[in-house]
Amino acid sequence: EIYIACGYTDMRKSIDGLTTLVQQHFRMDPFKPALFIFCGRRCDRIKALLWEGDGFILLYKRLENGRFQWPRSEDELKPISWQFRWLMEGLKIEQKKLIKPAQKASIC
Repeated sequence: EIYIACGYTDMRKSIDGLTTLVQQHFRMDPFKPALFIFCGRRCDRIKALLWEGDGFILLYKRLENGRFQWPRSEDELKPISWQFRWLMEGLKIEQKKLIKPAQKASIC
């Protein structure tokens, strides 16, 4: 499972601060086998928290060019799956347009 914390997160938080945020603010268990991802106001860096059974892993990524397209309108944890790749590539996880299926047509 992968969850993104929508809105702004204070990037000064470390493992203890992020686990407290998951527990108290989002009412979820940080010890479940899930990746929790956070982004600050600048949108050029993210932190991810993962429980491995014997301790937490804190991942940190800083973009040298560009910004993450982070959902800001909600104050919740949003589950994602295949959208994770879009997020890491700088795309929005909620696309406004959908490619519509093509209609059958004759060839020639």
